[in-house]
Amino acid sequence: MHPWRTAIAAAGAASLLAAAPTQAHHTSAMFDKTKTVTLMGTVREFQWTNPHTWIQVVVDGAAAPAEWSVEMGAPVELFRLGWRPASLKPGDKIVLVVNPMRDGTHGGLYVSGKRQDGSSIGKPGL
Repeated sequence: MHPWRTAIAAAGAASLLAAAPTQAHHTSAMFDKTKTVTLMGTVREFQWTNPHTWIQVVVDGAAAPAEWSVEMGAPVELFRLGWRPASLKPGDKIVLVVNPMRDGTHGGLYVSGKRQDGSSIGKPGL
């Protein structure tokens, strides 16, 4: 086999291997997409990280406050929607709608959100 054919084959195999993990980790099976839960709470932390951003929000409960972990899209997706790393700060009061975790733990997948005064977090109208 010619050296250039070997190089092309190696490059093709490497690109296939690099793409496989990207597709493998994207699943939302742990969330119940047939249900939504509305959370009114206080931001503890907004994690602007790859591959997904997260909002840690403390929600007052009947017995005690509960911290919820809310998963969002990748920073590049949120940036296109008007979000920025400083869009949420600790102490901000927010209202989130999430698809809850199937196992009942305090977590969910972001559906929508606003500040408690009704203003948008990303671009107006989102």
